[in-house]
Amino acid sequence: MSALIVHHLEHSRSQRVLWLLEELGVPYELRLYRRDPRTRLAPPELKAVHPLGKAPVITHGDVTVAESGAILEYLVETFPAATDGELAGLLPPVGSAAHRDNRFWLHFAEGSLMNWVVMQLVFVAIPRQRMPFFARPIARAICQQVLQRFVQPNIDSALALVEQTLSDGRPWLTGQRLALADIQMSFAIEAAFALGAADLPKRLPATAAWRQRYRSRPAYQRALAKGGPEIMTMA
Repeated sequence: MSALIVHHLEHSRSQRVLWLLEELGVPYELRLYRRDPRTRLAPPELKAVHPLGKAPVITHGDVTVAESGAILEYLVETFPAATDGELAGLLPPVGSAAHRDNRFWLHFAEGSLMNWVVMQLVFVAIPRQRMPFFARPIARAICQQVLQRFVQPNIDSALALVEQTLSDGRPWLTGQRLALADIQMSFAIEAAFALGAADLPKRLPATAAWRQRYRSRPAYQRALAKGGPEIMTMA
C-alpha cells in the first residue's frame, strides 16, 4: 500500500485533514512544518511538495492533492471501506438533498466565509505593524472603516446562514450524520469565533452547540493532539 503523507503546517487548514483521517482510522505519516516566526508564512520547504507552497497538501504514492475540499473528497473516495456505519454520511448519496447540502458547504467554507475571516485577520493586524507613529492612527481609522462597512457585515451574513441551518434541530450541517461539510466548515468557524466578539456563542447558540459537538469527538481531539492548535494567535 502506498504511503499516505500529510504535509501539515501548524495553525492551518490542514487540521481538517487530520481530523478526517482520525475519523477514518486510515494510517498516515504526519510531516509538520513550522511557520516563519516573523512573517508567520509557510516555510519554503512546502514548495517542494506543491508549487503553491501552502497547506494542506497530501502525497499518496505518486499522487499529490492540494486544497482542503479536494483532499477530503479524495480520502473518502480512496478509502470507501472506512466510511461504513456512523461515517456513512461523510459523502452522502449522489442526488440526495444531503449530497447537495454537502457540496454547498464544502464550497461555502472557503468561498463565502473564510475569505472574509482572513480579511478580518489582515485588517486587525495592519495597525499593529511597525510604522511611523503618526501613521498608526490613520491606518487604524482606515482599517476600522473597512472592517465595519465591508468585512464584518459579510461575516455576520455567513454566520447567520450557518445558525439558521442548524436551528431546525439537525445535529450536523447536512442532517443527522456527520459529513465532509462539517469537517470542512470547522476551521472557518473556529477562526470566526476566535476573531469574533466574546458574546458570539450566545448570539449563535445552535452554531455554538454544533461546534461543541464536533469538538467533543475523539477523532477531533486526537487530531488536535497530533497537529496542535488550529488557530494562530495574533500578537
